[in-house]
Amino acid sequence: MPANDGDYYTDKLTDAAIDFIERHKDRPFFAFLSFYAVHAPVQTTKALWRKYRDKATAAGPQPEDRFLIDRTSPVRQVQDHPLYGGLVESMDEAVGTVLTKLDELELTQNTIVVFTSDNGGVSAGDNKATSNLPLRGGKGRQWEGGIREPCYIVWPQTIAPGSLCDTPVTGTDFFPTLLGVTGQQPLANQHVDGVSLEPLLHGGTIDDRNLYWHYPHYGNQGGEPSSIITRGDWKLIHYYEDDRDELYNIALDPGEAKNLTVSQPERAKRMRYELDQWLLSVDARRPTVNQHFDPTKDKQQQQQQIRTREVTLPRLEREHAAFLKTNYEPQGGWWEDTGK
Repeated sequence: MPANDGDYYTDKLTDAAIDFIERHKDRPFFAFLSFYAVHAPVQTTKALWRKYRDKATAAGPQPEDRFLIDRTSPVRQVQDHPLYGGLVESMDEAVGTVLTKLDELELTQNTIVVFTSDNGGVSAGDNKATSNLPLRGGKGRQWEGGIREPCYIVWPQTIAPGSLCDTPVTGTDFFPTLLGVTGQQPLANQHVDGVSLEPLLHGGTIDDRNLYWHYPHYGNQGGEPSSIITRGDWKLIHYYEDDRDELYNIALDPGEAKNLTVSQPERAKRMRYELDQWLLSVDARRPTVNQHFDPTKDKQQQQQQIRTREVTLPRLEREHAAFLKTNYEPQGGWWEDTGK
C-alpha cells in the first residue's frame, strides 16, 4: 500500500467490520478482523508522531545504542519509536470504534471478543520498530520475544473484568474454544490441534500439556530453522543447521540468556525426545542437508556479518535517532489526520 494510505485502509477495514456487525446484529455472527497495522510500512500522522516523540524525549537523554546484534541480526532494545507508537494508537482507536458499535447495538454482553497477534513485536524484522524486553528477540525469532503474544478474551456475561489467567495457551486453541462456547460440535476432520479454553474462561483449569512450534526455514528477521517445545517453565529449542539444542527456564530467565543443556542434561534429553515424537506424529516436514553446500561460502557469511556490524548497524542507529529530531519528515509524507 502507499506509505501515506495506511490510515485510510485501517478506517476502511473498521467501517467494513461495523457494516458487517450491523447487518448481522439480529443473529449469531463470526467476524475476523485483521488490520494491516501494526505491520510495515510504519507510518502515522504528524500529530501522533509529535505525541510519542515528546513522550520519548521526556523520558530522558536519547540512548547511544538502540540495537544489539543477536546472533544474526540487529535487534531493537529501546522502546522510543514515535512512528510506531502512533501506528499502534491508530489500531487501538480502530478496535475501540468496533467495540463501541457493539455497545451501541447492545451486543456487548452476549459477544465474545478475542484480541491477539500472530507473532511477537518486530524488534528484528520490518522496520525494527519495537522492543520486547525483558524477552529476547522478536517476530520471526525462536525466543520468547518472537512467540509470546498478547491475548485478551472479553465475554462480559462470563469473565469478570480485570481477570488474569497465567495458563499458557496457543492459537490453535481458539477454534475448539469458540465451537464449545457457542454450542457447536467439534469437527473430527478439522479439530486436530488445540484444546477448548472454556474451563479457563469460567475460572477453572485445563490439563497440563506441552506446547510446540515448528519453523523449518530461514526468516527475513533472522530466524533460524528450528523447532520448539515448552513444558511449564521449561523450553527447549532444537536448531537444524548444526543439530544443537538450547534449554531455558523461561520463568527464571525470560531473556533466555543461560542455556541449561549442560547443567540439565536429562531434562534436555527428555524434552528433545518429546519434541521429536510430536514432529513425527504430525508428519512435520524438516529441513534436509543441502547437497550443493559450498564451504567457501562460509567466508561470504563472515563478510556478511562484518557488513551487518560495520554498515547496517550504524545506519539503523542514525535512522532511528532521526525519528526523534524536531525537523523529521518521513519519506512519502505523513498520514492525513482524519479526526477519528
